[in-house]
Amino acid sequence: MNLTKRQKEILDFIREYRDENGISPTQREIRLRFRLSSFGTVQKHLKRLEEKGALSREWNRSRGISPAEPKSTSREVPLLGAVAAGRPIEPFPEEETIEVPASLLGRGDHFVLRVRGDSMIDDGIRDGDYVVVAKRSTAQNGQTVVALVRGEATLKRYYADGSRVRLQPANVSMKPLTVDLRDVLVQGVVTGLIRNYGV
Repeated sequence: MNLTKRQKEILDFIREYRDENGISPTQREIRLRFRLSSFGTVQKHLKRLEEKGALSREWNRSRGISPAEPKSTSREVPLLGAVAAGRPIEPFPEEETIEVPASLLGRGDHFVLRVRGDSMIDDGIRDGDYVVVAKRSTAQNGQTVVALVRGEATLKRYYADGSRVRLQPANVSMKPLTVDLRDVLVQGVVTGLIRNYGV
């Protein structure tokens, strides 16, 4: 948000006043605090702050000025369980959510899984990390997917070739899994990674 020095000072004053008094200042109090020449000058600054999304105002109240709530930069996303090579998704016993930065989320539904194992280590996905997954039933070649292969979940890079699919680990010590297209159910595409430093 691009504010002038005076606009920032007025916004800071409104915040401080509300913190100390539990109510917003009146336009008269703002005018006196900044020694502004007229109420018109106060209203001009408040209008600019409102246009920039920094303030919300209720015109019919003398103390109807309040700082706008910041837009959330994260969302709560369901944490469904853990994914490991060659096993079904291990659901967590209780329904949980995890806060995910909005930058890792696109449109549509998402879920989070905890990674077990090191099949994707060369892509920087470590044991204990969390992957953010956009729910999808299809994928493009090269995308990292969560897929069910004959009922067992896996996290791999996806490559379709005709009627066959190669699920490629990012670990030189592991071999790719090549299966019939009909045996693969894509559950979603990985859109982000949340590192777990405690592991």
